[in-house]
Amino acid sequence: MQGLDHLSILLRWIHILAGILWIGLLYFFNFVNGPFAGTMDGDTKKKVVPELMPRALYWFRWGAAYTWVTGVLLLIIVFYIGNAMLDTGVQWNAANTIMLLTIFIIPFIYDALSKSALGKDPKMFAALAFIIVTALIYVAQSPAVGFGYRGYLIYVGGMFGTIMAFNVWFRIWPNQQKIITGVKTGQPADASVVALAGLRSKHNTYMSVPLVWAMINVHSVVFSSANGWIILPIVILIGWSIAFLIYKKAAKVKGF
Repeated sequence: MQGLDHLSILLRWIHILAGILWIGLLYFFNFVNGPFAGTMDGDTKKKVVPELMPRALYWFRWGAAYTWVTGVLLLIIVFYIGNAMLDTGVQWNAANTIMLLTIFIIPFIYDALSKSALGKDPKMFAALAFIIVTALIYVAQSPAVGFGYRGYLIYVGGMFGTIMAFNVWFRIWPNQQKIITGVKTGQPADASVVALAGLRSKHNTYMSVPLVWAMINVHSVVFSSANGWIILPIVILIGWSIAFLIYKKAAKVKGF
């Protein structure tokens, strides 16, 4: 077990470094580059976009990959093998094993819902997403499943992180390639391509704020009371509100 402890320290280091790289670029795209891109004329875009975006997206997508892979390895080593996922006295069984595995299934459910008619209405989609996530948190901490405080925090963090990594590699990056090519050749990508890349990037931004809370608070027991699980849905709402306010501020920040 000592070897696994040493490995987990190394993985945490890589996980945090890669996460800083990934989320830092996510915020650059959404809060800096997005508002700035709207100020460029066609000729400027032809010069800037093909040079800037492939470089930025390289570090963006590989930051996401390394963050996700090291996160999954830490989930296995610390929370599954190390048994930090479950409440005191609870053993691994079919119910909590299936619950854990939903982390890897949820991106496909999210993707289908996002593509549905509900996904076209941001408020309805956000409301539905909040209800689903709250229900999953409740089930995760219930006696039937038995995730402890650290368990349901990392469950939500892993769920959001997996959705975000899925978006980067299978929705944002493929569509950004089309957008960049369109700018370079003077034949703009279809509006739906631009909209999809932008929407999934925005979803990732909103998920990232409560994700950071989950990562930090697995190292604390401040909210680990019997009904402490109620705090997490509240934090998610606060996190989404923070992201919303930053978007509004970003649109008002001007260059010299």
